[in-house]
Amino acid sequence: MIFLKSIENVQIKDTFWRSYLETVKKEVIPYQWEALNDRLPNTEPSHAIENFRIAAGEAEGEFFGMVFQDSDVAKWLEAVAYILKDEPNEQLEKTADEVIDLLERAQQEDGYLNTYYTIKEPNNRWTNLTDNHELYCAGHLIEAAVAYYKATNKRKFLDVVCKYADYIDQVFGEEEGKIHGYPGHQEIELALLKLYEVTENERYLHLSHYFIHQRGKQPHYFDEERKRRGQTGPNWYIGGNQYNQSHQPVIEQKQAVGHSVRAVYMYTAMADLAKKTNNESLKIACENLWENVTQKQMYITGGIGSSEHGESFSFDYDLPNDTSYTETCASVGLVFWARNMLGLEKNRKYADVMERALYNGTISGMDLDGKKFFYVNPLEVWPKACNHRFDKRHVKAVRQQWFTCACCPPNLARMIGSIGDFIYSTEDNQLFVHLYIGSESAVSIKNQKVKVIQETNYPWDGDVKLSIEIESATEFTIALRIPGWCKNPVVKVNNQLISVEHLENGYLYINRTWENNDQIELIFPMKPERIWSNPKVRENLGKVAIQRGPILYCLEEVDNGKELPAIQLPRQSILQEVNGTGLFEGMVTIKAEAYRLVENTDDLYVNNALLKTPCIIKAVPYFAWCNRQPGEMLVWINEDRNV
Repeated sequence: MIFLKSIENVQIKDTFWRSYLETVKKEVIPYQWEALNDRLPNTEPSHAIENFRIAAGEAEGEFFGMVFQDSDVAKWLEAVAYILKDEPNEQLEKTADEVIDLLERAQQEDGYLNTYYTIKEPNNRWTNLTDNHELYCAGHLIEAAVAYYKATNKRKFLDVVCKYADYIDQVFGEEEGKIHGYPGHQEIELALLKLYEVTENERYLHLSHYFIHQRGKQPHYFDEERKRRGQTGPNWYIGGNQYNQSHQPVIEQKQAVGHSVRAVYMYTAMADLAKKTNNESLKIACENLWENVTQKQMYITGGIGSSEHGESFSFDYDLPNDTSYTETCASVGLVFWARNMLGLEKNRKYADVMERALYNGTISGMDLDGKKFFYVNPLEVWPKACNHRFDKRHVKAVRQQWFTCACCPPNLARMIGSIGDFIYSTEDNQLFVHLYIGSESAVSIKNQKVKVIQETNYPWDGDVKLSIEIESATEFTIALRIPGWCKNPVVKVNNQLISVEHLENGYLYINRTWENNDQIELIFPMKPERIWSNPKVRENLGKVAIQRGPILYCLEEVDNGKELPAIQLPRQSILQEVNGTGLFEGMVTIKAEAYRLVENTDDLYVNNALLKTPCIIKAVPYFAWCNRQPGEMLVWINEDRNV
């Protein structure tokens, strides 16, 4: 079997991601721990920890929360694992161990571990796979256990989930007497593949393969399940079985449909399984779905899932800005999928999207202080409309303290905590550099320990230095991603220019005998530039966005006043960089001369042109919006081509 190899012992050093890691460590994880224990004032209670106490017989009461409430605890534990891997913390590890002990006590004798069914419906296990997230919760527990084992080398949590996975394997499968179903919300498929990697137990590989390839077969399992529950009416799901991507076998799917998070979790598993089993048809399906998502259904922020109705994909080029759903979890899932697509093929298009989502559509879901969160990440906000229009009720003008469905905050925490896993990978004595993040790491190549030190002020500066430390000279290849946004890259090895004319799928392959203290210098010139969308995206016709390097920018009311759509940016106006704004260390903002349409009458409609008045606009990184005074926000700016 083939494994996607990433360098796991990466220490993050750069200012940008170090700041986020420290925020997760000092603010987010403690804050979420308080939420899980119902100790946050003026927020919806979670009851997630208490549910496990009740399931363990250590407390009295009823199950409280969503059917997938267990997953919040699992994702918190996974985030804790990554933080412990980054820096030991005795008290945090002790708390996590106590939670793991509680999970072990709540586990049933046969291995089953789910508080909703243990407490509320003990006789109805696996009777509603469509809706009730049993396998989804199991998947998150497995992911957390794998991460915790890698971070601490402690087996207890891993043993708990192995016992659970073994039980699930006894229940599900194609054999007679087993349930022939699969999860309504995908997650366990990708988790089982991670469990297989650390245990090398092929039962878990085969079970993941079963869940993926059983999906969409006829007779349709979810339809049959509904009949068994006495539900004879039409399928209420938006788009029917398209909602959970079970409308057809996965290898036949070419267009992303349905609930966006479920989709990308499934695509992530499909890509990993295709790699591990060398399955060409699964690989082709992943490539077809990737092209559809990123070329026809993805926002410039890396956000996906445009429709609030079903938190779903809608149709090609339907990307409204002011009603976009673009759930934080969906962008996080896109990052995971991109990483696994890089396992199938080293292609810049995957790493470019991974970078876009990381720096824009994911971290926008959290305040810079780590205490408030967005579930929905729109590209245009008019607070008054959010408060009065039913079709914009899901759009919030400010981040929230917590959610009844609190999947996004812990999902974001675990992604940030694992950021080091996305920077590099190795394959066939080749070291691939996918992301430019200041860090120190070590990898074994040809039985040589190679230390890689990356220094950069990315994403504010495109200068990168890679230093190689190695015991003895060794020949191998370093493959460097040349970002798609970069027009004139410069690459030097030991101060000698290296040609960048011949790239392979966007990567520059440098094969040589590397010696101790060799250095690679990369210069990716960053300057603000205008971005236009395909004219099929109707909402963006006549509009322009601003990007610098991997960072997308937006206008906020606090800098530019109200009625942001009245601003017009002339085509020839120079986009100027402004350094050191104080909102985020090293942050670069952008200013430009523009015009604002102004009222010259009280009439609602007029037959003469509106007046224009000159103004200076200021654009800030999209990820940092709504960290000052609440107000309007706008990504796509009206463009004036006539001035």
